[in-house]
Amino acid sequence: MLPKKATPSNQTQRWTFAQLFGLVKRNPLMISQWVILWVAVGTAGGLFAALYWNVLEFLTHHLQRFEGFNLLIVMPVAGLVIGLVIHFLGNPGEIAVIVDNIHFRGGRLDVRKNPSMILASLISISAGGSAGPEAPLVQVTGSFGTWIADRLKLQGEDLRTISLAAMAAGFTALFGAPLGGAMFALEILHHEHIVEYYEALMPAIVSSCASYLVFAAITHLGIAPTWHFPQYHLEKIDDFAIAIVFGIIGAVAGWIFMSIFRGCDYLFARIPGPIYVRTTLAGFGLGTLAALLPLTRYFGHEELEPVITTSFGAIFLLTLALGKMVAISITVTGGWRGGFIIPLFFTGACIGKAVAVLIPGLNPALAMICTMAAVNAAVTRTPISTTLLLSKLTNLSPFTPILFASLIGFFLSPKVPLIASQLKSRREATE
Repeated sequence: MLPKKATPSNQTQRWTFAQLFGLVKRNPLMISQWVILWVAVGTAGGLFAALYWNVLEFLTHHLQRFEGFNLLIVMPVAGLVIGLVIHFLGNPGEIAVIVDNIHFRGGRLDVRKNPSMILASLISISAGGSAGPEAPLVQVTGSFGTWIADRLKLQGEDLRTISLAAMAAGFTALFGAPLGGAMFALEILHHEHIVEYYEALMPAIVSSCASYLVFAAITHLGIAPTWHFPQYHLEKIDDFAIAIVFGIIGAVAGWIFMSIFRGCDYLFARIPGPIYVRTTLAGFGLGTLAALLPLTRYFGHEELEPVITTSFGAIFLLTLALGKMVAISITVTGGWRGGFIIPLFFTGACIGKAVAVLIPGLNPALAMICTMAAVNAAVTRTPISTTLLLSKLTNLSPFTPILFASLIGFFLSPKVPLIASQLKSRREATE
């Protein structure tokens, strides 16, 4: 049971997390009850993420056998199924809807959207869309947090905090970075250099740690680095200048991506008829791209390794990066479901390695990772969590160059963010 909130005779007093922490010396058990709740939410998030991942692996194993021009049939059919799921079960929304709900619905995420999100995203990702499972995991686990808060009759900041902690748990499970996942859940909500819901940071970290342990124990993922980059050691001050240069390159790539994304959004928005028409056409476009550039298929979790280890030419790498930008844009604006963080990492790695190929003497690991960081920070406005995530995913221990590149990408990003609801703030939500 959660601690009961004091109710004075003349008014209703709602305890906030800040007030609860202020009572720790008088009643330590009160804090432990909140910690148990955060751990429980994280554990549930880790269990769901592990189940989701195992089902996704099973479906992907069967669908990735199709290749070449067979994809011109397989992926439009997958797009049709995705559209029918959304048409009959309802539109589950995207990350922009989640951000909007955190700001304007008190952190309340709708659990009724989960069946549509789960089915549509599983088909989207396993069929080869250029979007990853982070967005579905954040939506489903976050709504579970809301459901738990409703059962416990939590309101206001308490409800929002539990939803954010559950979102962090879902995000952490995929990336295996508890601190990065917790920061992302708070950082993705805003476009400026501010984290408003700071009171949710500790709950998000505790929930993320619980989720990470459960997910890693079941799937054995997230313990070792996800990608194996060449060795890099920070030994020269010049490397910070190189990181800044690649931060600029990544920011430019972010601008290009957002232009392509908005162009695709404009085109798909003008396609008449129900949503399954749009998702089917998107499937045809994705199938065509995958037939011509097979590495643009899927979200890049496994496809990035060949980019790191194979001696591709600079022209091919730049073409692959451009193709991936188009594939991400078609996937998301065409109605397929998923997130674009790992696909953006893939894009940045291609561009960074292309520059390293053109300029002998540059460390390819530094070039790739810094560009990956800058592209993602420019698009998602998350420089801190991007740095923490890439440090874990790539096992690059001197993460300061990554931070420099992330900040450059962030500060050089367009004034209007790709996720428009990031423009809204807590202050606006209360006016």
